[in-house]
Amino acid sequence: MDIKKKFGAKVKHLRTEKGWSQEKLALTADLDRTYIPSIEAGKRNVSITVIEQIAKALDVEIFELLIF
Repeated sequence: MDIKKKFGAKVKHLRTEKGWSQEKLALTADLDRTYIPSIEAGKRNVSITVIEQIAKALDVEIFELLIF
């Protein structure tokens, strides 16, 4: 599995643990609502800025998003 798919799976796992929809995560992270599905599908090469936004929204440290 490539890194984008692993990252997307980790985001999805943490999001679903919170019981959040993709839309709720996008709103909380201040991202477009269509962005989260493409991240979770492994189709986006996300920037460090977006990683930080997602980590803050999920209330986790950045490194937690990168442990697969």
